[in-house]
Parts: sequence; structure tokens; C-alpha cells
Amino acid sequence: MHRGLIVQPGAIGDCILTLPLAAFMKDALRLGGIDLLGHTEYIGILPGRSCIDGVRSIDSMDLHRLYAKTEIFDLADPDPLITAFADYAWIATFLGEPDSNFEQNLIFTANCSHSAEVLTLSLKPPGECSEHVTDFHIRQFVHQSGLMLPPGSAQACDPLIRATEADIETGKKLLTEAGLECRGHPARDSRAGRPRHKLVVIQPGSGGPSKCWCLENFLAIARELACEGVEVVFLLGPAELDRFSDASFRSQISSVATYLTNLPLADVLGLLSCADGFVGNDSGITHLAAAMGVRVLAVFGPTNPAVYRPLGPEVTVFSSSSATFARKPSAKLQRKLLEVLTA
Repeated sequence: MHRGLIVQPGAIGDCILTLPLAAFMKDALRLGGIDLLGHTEYIGILPGRSCIDGVRSIDSMDLHRLYAKTEIFDLADPDPLITAFADYAWIATFLGEPDSNFEQNLIFTANCSHSAEVLTLSLKPPGECSEHVTDFHIRQFVHQSGLMLPPGSAQACDPLIRATEADIETGKKLLTEAGLECRGHPARDSRAGRPRHKLVVIQPGSGGPSKCWCLENFLAIARELACEGVEVVFLLGPAELDRFSDASFRSQISSVATYLTNLPLADVLGLLSCADGFVGNDSGITHLAAAMGVRVLAVFGPTNPAVYRPLGPEVTVFSSSSATFARKPSAKLQRKLLEVLTA
């Protein structure tokens, strides 16, 4: 059967927000499978857990060749680029621009071995747009394909990523090694009739400092949850460690909760598979937690949640336009989050 490919050079959040388009293409075009070409450190977790059937490393291909001027672009016989795209009847790319050398060369390359449709999509909607980015992706695809496909909405969805039993075991092992008493996946524990402590994962960082809610807000929430008997784990990746490089910041975090650092993405997924709740900024890990069906409380500052809201069955978004969003604590917004978490 025909296969499809999406070229997605973005980070974790962008890749997860591509999943509704992948599912739409797979269903509407009746594709036998769909692959994702991107950075494997971000997309390697998707096969077997999502609608993505396979992943390919963008770093293993000489895609820079496609940026050459069309009049001098040349392919060998055989050529690794022809082979790379030979399996796909449909290719949607977020790399390159419409009517660019890249697009024209990709069309030529894909059609060297067979007839293929190549569509170049914009990653971000125009600034005045309030449509969710996933619906924007699907609408672009429908418009450019020329097919009479009904555009779907990604707003109400089941989990886009499903943890495996091995993921849950990985999460439980991480919690045990961290000295926490949480017993792991809620549904499994309730069937076993065992009491368990609730677990909330907090990630206080994001790709941009202006998108990060003041750290004291997360610390205050962690303190209140601890008083309610809830276990809290702070998740600190490279962005957080860079932002909180001062030892005093980590000391503040460790005074209220356990923190885990620099986990591989597969381990992060395992940890989230054991969580009852997640609190974070507009970040890739927030999108991952939401896509897994975890109860997510996402705090948005300068970015528009109407466009970039995490997708999942249990997502609550809190938005703040305060100029002090990243610099000063907000007791009012803390209370709102705690009301939802403890409800």
C-alpha cells in the first residue's frame, strides 16, 4: 500500500503537534503507513506508541543538496536522495518554502522513481490567526492537495501517545530509585486494591525564558501539594539546568521536592506514564504529557493558547498577560491551579 512521509525538523512540541496531521493523512488517503523524518532524539519514542509507523533521521540525509538552484541541481544514478524518498506516494514537508528551490528539487527527486505528491506546509499560522496550529496544518494540506477531504478538528481528542507496559515499568523504576513511594500507574494500582500516593510532575522550564512562569510559583504549588500528601517530582532538562545554573535554585527545589535531571526522552515518557498530574509552561514536555492523556495544567504567558494549546483529553490552560509573568510570583494564579489539582 502507499506510504506517506512528513518532514518535521522541529523540536518535541512541534513533532507532537504534527501527529493530528499524520493521523489525518493516514486515514483520509488510506495510507499503509506514515513515517516521520526529523531529529531522532525527539521522534524516536513515537513508533509503537502513536500513529507514526517509522522514523528517519534528518541528520543522516544530505537534504542541504535540495537547497541548490534548480538549474544546477543534479542527481546521480543511483542517488541516495532518490532512494530516501522512493517509498512515499505522499510527502508533506515543513522544511523549505513554497515555490522555492528546495520544494522544486524535492518534487523532482521524489518523482525520479515513481509518481509522488509533495506539499510544502507552513509550520506556524500567520500572526493574526487564532486557529489551533494542528487545524492549520490539516487545512493547508487539504487546500494544497486539491482533494475533497473534510478538514477535521484536533481540539477534542483521545490520547495521541499511548505508553506501553515497558514504559510504566521504567517509570516505576525511576520513582523507586528516587526514593518515592508512588506505586505507578493509577489504574493498575486501583485494580490491585493497593493504597498509593498521588504523583504530580512539575517542569518549570521552557525553550524561552519569557515563557517560564516565575519559579517561586511552582515551588509554592509543590509545598501545598506536599501538605495534601501528594508526591511531587520536578523534572529538569537542559533548558532548566541552564536557567537554574545557580546552586541556590536547585537547593530551593530540593527543599520542597525531589528533582530528576537530564532524563532521556523515553525515561521522561515512562515517568509521565506513572503521573496523576503535570504542571508546566508552554513546553515540549507539557505537550508530551497532554498527548499521553495525563491531567495537564499548562501555564501560558506570551504565547497564544488558542493556537498552541496542548492537545489531550485532560488539559486545563491558564493564561497570564502580566508583565511580571516570568519575574514575580502570582498567588492568585497559584490558587487557581491548586483548586484544579486538589479538586
